[in-house]
Amino acid sequence: MGKTITEKILGAHVGREVSPGELIECPVDIALGNDITAPLAIAEFERVGAKRVFDPERVILVPDHFVPNKDIKSAGQCKILREFAKEQNLKYYFEVGRMGIEHALLPEQGLVLPGDVIIGADSHTCTYGALGAFATGAGSTDLAAAMATGQIWFKVPESIRFVYHGQPGKWVGGKDLILYTIGQIGVDGALYQAMEFTGEAISNLSMAGRLTMSNMAIEAGGKAGIIEPDETTLNYIRDRAKRKWKIYHRDPDAVYSKVYEFNAAAIEPQVAFPHLPSNTKPISEVGHIEIDQAVIGSCTNGRIEDLREAAQIFKGHKAHPEVRLIIIPATQHIYQQAMKEGLIDIFLSAEAAVSTPTCGPCLGGYMGVLAEGERAIATTNRNFAGRMGHPRSEIYLANPAVTAASAILGRIAGPEEIADCGMRNE
Repeated sequence: MGKTITEKILGAHVGREVSPGELIECPVDIALGNDITAPLAIAEFERVGAKRVFDPERVILVPDHFVPNKDIKSAGQCKILREFAKEQNLKYYFEVGRMGIEHALLPEQGLVLPGDVIIGADSHTCTYGALGAFATGAGSTDLAAAMATGQIWFKVPESIRFVYHGQPGKWVGGKDLILYTIGQIGVDGALYQAMEFTGEAISNLSMAGRLTMSNMAIEAGGKAGIIEPDETTLNYIRDRAKRKWKIYHRDPDAVYSKVYEFNAAAIEPQVAFPHLPSNTKPISEVGHIEIDQAVIGSCTNGRIEDLREAAQIFKGHKAHPEVRLIIIPATQHIYQQAMKEGLIDIFLSAEAAVSTPTCGPCLGGYMGVLAEGERAIATTNRNFAGRMGHPRSEIYLANPAVTAASAILGRIAGPEEIADCGMRNE
């Protein structure tokens, strides 16, 4: 019986063939924590009497949720990371000014690679599956165990294959493909399964678009979101990789629990309505919905390609006078690149607040918390009630072009409504 990519990666790590449903104890290549989840893991690490992490080059800490520190409590959380990183001599601890949002930062730095097994105490760790890795979120106690032993247990997941035929149209990218998919299968449609994305549309998708798709696998309940590496993958990692990698391909007779096939050419830009990522509508069916805030950034859509797309819409335009526009480059390198390309000037001319990298408003932390009754459109990944602030606020999810157009018009709108915005081809 043939094996999926996920089954091959996990099997290689445990040294034998594995099958869905089997419980395994698996070595990890990377164990990741942030300023919210790692302090709990560090406390558990110390409680069980562990003295040293299994490998100071394989445990990575990234303060990104409440940084620069928003208050005394968040400062204390970050201090725990800083002191642990120093005590353990961790090679990859990313301080403010040298950091970024973790799931944009690690691929950029060449720290997550094809064939890896990666766990992170953050649900969007599944992002790295875009590189052909098995990457998944874990709890803080699981992170503690992995930091101490270099291993973690998994139930080997079944895999669902998603085939996207054809070429997406103008202004349709990875965010739209994954929102459409979640809308079709629901927020539990891939519960504890590996979502394997393939087809012509995926082959033609940029690495940024692929990372966006894998990032939101968890929004369908997925254990992982994985894309088979190809030349696009290799072009991305060749000059970044900090160590060797291995590429795994699915067998032609691999067994999947389900197979979905979609016509990507028929998919419009998507908008997810409150309060679920699955509550999606094509932009043509949105109607008149006024907004108070627009956020472009996050681990989902804060990459340079996302900022270029938004700048293409904003050039020569200003945000609506009743809309607060917040733009957050996902890493320091992306911020610097955006400056070199003149994107920051375009954003400032559009009257945006441009922030240093932070998760900030995505989780309702700071830098854009919503008041009661307010509406935001955002390139983030979740729109649960209260996610970005007051329980009676509303969040609409969309791609950067739709979010930018909406910021200009003061209502949810497609980029075609903005004159002279040109064309996009991801």
